[in-house]
Amino acid sequence: MPYKNAVLDDKELQANLKAINPKFGELCVRVCGDVWGLPLIDQKTKALISIAVDVVNQDHVGPGSPFGAHVDMALKHEPPGTRLKKCFCSCVPTPASIKQPDALAP
Repeated sequence: MPYKNAVLDDKELQANLKAINPKFGELCVRVCGDVWGLPLIDQKTKALISIAVDVVNQDHVGPGSPFGAHVDMALKHEPPGTRLKKCFCSCVPTPASIKQPDALAP
């Protein structure tokens, strides 16, 4: 079931952030919870934007990367392979997507 707030409603995410560093984790929960609680953009779209920014900034690998958390947030709001797959294809051109843009469509 999708969360109303992908940060404040996800206790597992909060525990993982606090496990890295309790004070920093609490700060992340408060600040990100406020941002993800803003009603202008739905939670699913916020997660997809976050993934796109992670990939474009090459911030999707290494320790402390938020990429995994952003993918988990997106998957909690829709089944794998829908808009999430298109988001990846838009951020990272592959030979198949360049030659045939619809080749990777679900």
